[in-house]
Amino acid sequence: MHKRVMDSRSAETSSETSAEDLMIAVEQLVRHVRRSATAGGLSTAASSALGRLGREGPQRLTELARAENATQPNMTQLVTRMERAGLVRRVADRTDGRGVLVEVTELGEAVFRERRAERTEALGQLVDELSEPERQAVRVALPALARAIQERS
Repeated sequence: MHKRVMDSRSAETSSETSAEDLMIAVEQLVRHVRRSATAGGLSTAASSALGRLGREGPQRLTELARAENATQPNMTQLVTRMERAGLVRRVADRTDGRGVLVEVTELGEAVFRERRAERTEALGQLVDELSEPERQAVRVALPALARAIQERS
């Protein structure tokens, strides 16, 4: 398979960057930032689920599985492993006595915050390596993309 890498020269010489070039850049950025988060030694799936619970609060297992694009059996296994590690706990749903919610523990919150700080540091270091016009472009573009994603939800 042909692997393309976008470098600063190709971005500067092209007046129009293709959607594919942008996708390659996003994939590289996400991989770099994800690799920088090592706290808790979590898998990508566990990190993602912990992050979602940390940002959005307690959720039913079925909701978490759907949001994380996982099967319910796989999410059950993942939550069980995270529970054993002390990162999450299952609690009764106060609105439905039959339901169970998965919520982050204090340890899970600490790991979530540490991982976010590691990713923030990694992104900050990358941005610091850019020229001022490039830094400004990132400061405008990334929040704009985040807003577009939020508006789709």
